[in-house]
Amino acid sequence: MQAESGRQVIIIGGGASGMAAAIAARRSGAEVTLLERNPRIGKKLLVTGNGRCNFTNLNTEARYYHGANPKFVYSALSQFGVPETIDFFGRLGVNHKVEDCGKVFPMSDQASSVLDVLRYELEDLGVAICCDAVVKEIEYADGAFHLRMEDGATFNGDRVILAAGGKAMPATGSNGSGFELARQLGHSIISPFPALVQLKLEGDFFKQVEGLKFTGTAEILQEHGEGHYKMTVRDRGEILFTNYGVSGPPILQISRKAGELLQMGERPWLRLMVFDQMTPENLDKLLAERFLNMPRKTLEISLVGLISRRLIPVLLKEAGVLDMRCRVATLAAGEREKIVRILTDWKLPIRGTMSWQNAQVTAGGVATAEIDPRTMESKLVPGLFLCGEILDIDGACGGYNLQWAWSSGYVAGVSAAT
Repeated sequence: MQAESGRQVIIIGGGASGMAAAIAARRSGAEVTLLERNPRIGKKLLVTGNGRCNFTNLNTEARYYHGANPKFVYSALSQFGVPETIDFFGRLGVNHKVEDCGKVFPMSDQASSVLDVLRYELEDLGVAICCDAVVKEIEYADGAFHLRMEDGATFNGDRVILAAGGKAMPATGSNGSGFELARQLGHSIISPFPALVQLKLEGDFFKQVEGLKFTGTAEILQEHGEGHYKMTVRDRGEILFTNYGVSGPPILQISRKAGELLQMGERPWLRLMVFDQMTPENLDKLLAERFLNMPRKTLEISLVGLISRRLIPVLLKEAGVLDMRCRVATLAAGEREKIVRILTDWKLPIRGTMSWQNAQVTAGGVATAEIDPRTMESKLVPGLFLCGEILDIDGACGGYNLQWAWSSGYVAGVSAAT
């Protein structure tokens, strides 16, 4: 602990970035009060990484972040990046392990371990934690902040860190109320929308294939005139059909672009490549040989063993093949070409994303143009700092969003205390 700075720092939000900010501010000598609207701090942290807490990623770079200005993350990541994060948690008692794609997890495989050591450190440092504390109004006057709570209580301080999160996973307390507090202090909000979320598609066949998985490639297409598309983002992995559309890791990764286009009033498309490891020419050759070897089988049955049986009738209907019970020996000219096309270039219109309850993160938020990236301090209100998901910064799936929470929170905490 450094010498007391005399700063009275109030932190609104007890999530990942708020806890990091509280620890950093207290270690820097400030008197710190942490206000959390839930009965306990860190509720959202417990569900990250499917309960295992993927708390950072070795590959963290600015290119994994989104927003009006993704380069905004550079300064915070350079001050408190992946090595500092791993060291920070190591000193708190969290040994780590690295898994696929650079994902870093606690060796305990428990998100509760990460939360437990953070709570212990907050308590050990003497941070005052007030739970069930809902901030309704915040004012800045004469160099001080005045907060009025839902129950009528008040708090006063000369520094405030707004770490109230976004709107994703409202069951964990993220209901977007922080945006209103930022507005009260004059900040602009870039309209938020769900990210790292499942996609809803147009079509009437989804109940037939609900629960079916395949490993392939998914792309978001932007329509440029009738029948013309531009690929904007892609990812590969296990794709899951649901009763409303699609889910799975690659869908979550590319969903932000779909949400962005929908926000702009455009109609995005999803392109699925069920067979993405073969060229259309090679796939056509494979089908030709397959049909030649089983001329008496129906088209539908002839594909069993190559494609999931539940998916076959859907794919053939989507391909425009009229008679899937015809014998392959009598297959009409051009029908095989239609099958190849649907297996390598299946385009489906996107009608929306799933709701905030399903989203892992919030896209949009407080405009970063109004924040100093070196300190996380507001350019509009001296002594106000913002960090974490409330800002117009969101990362890819895989530990990047938690790294942003730790980085921006720690920088905000140190800056607010000094």
